[in-house]
Amino acid sequence: MTLRSALAVLREDLDAAIARDPATSSRLEMALASPGLHAIWTHRVAHRLWQQPGTRLVARLLSQLSRSLTGVEIHPGAVIGRRFFIDHGMGVVIGETAEVGDDVMIYHGVTLGGRSLRREKRHPTVGSRVTIGAGARILGPVYIGDDVQIGANSVVVKDIPAGAIATGVPATIRFPKGNEDPYEAMFKDPAIWI
Repeated sequence: MTLRSALAVLREDLDAAIARDPATSSRLEMALASPGLHAIWTHRVAHRLWQQPGTRLVARLLSQLSRSLTGVEIHPGAVIGRRFFIDHGMGVVIGETAEVGDDVMIYHGVTLGGRSLRREKRHPTVGSRVTIGAGARILGPVYIGDDVQIGANSVVVKDIPAGAIATGVPATIRFPKGNEDPYEAMFKDPAIWI
């Protein structure tokens, strides 16, 4: 990766964070004060190191340093898409075989975790344009479709189809009514936030 392309990725992450965080008033503030953004930037470096067998230990140490500084634990093996944003950050855990699409937003306390000790695919695959509420747990090698909204504190252990809203323990699935935008529907449904 060239310096120019690395800077473009950083700028893209920064702009995505600003678009999703109304509490921030400038790029400088976001760049200096967002633990979620710091965690994803560190992960991008650690992930590149993880891809080289000779630097995997360095990648793990870097991810652990990031965890201690940001409160966000992302295994360097996890595949994270473009414009990913973690709001608040504290307590987020993303496992080694997790895959996250583009334009995904998650809140604090979210776990993309495993339910197996096997060395195969054991963490979730999350599609693009997904929002995952605070404290949600998505466990196992489940697939979360594009444009899904997962409510706060929900526990997901089964696949969720594209465009669905999932809330509860265990999560139940429903779809927005008519031509309602899934993002806007999220604000009308209190189960998304509790």
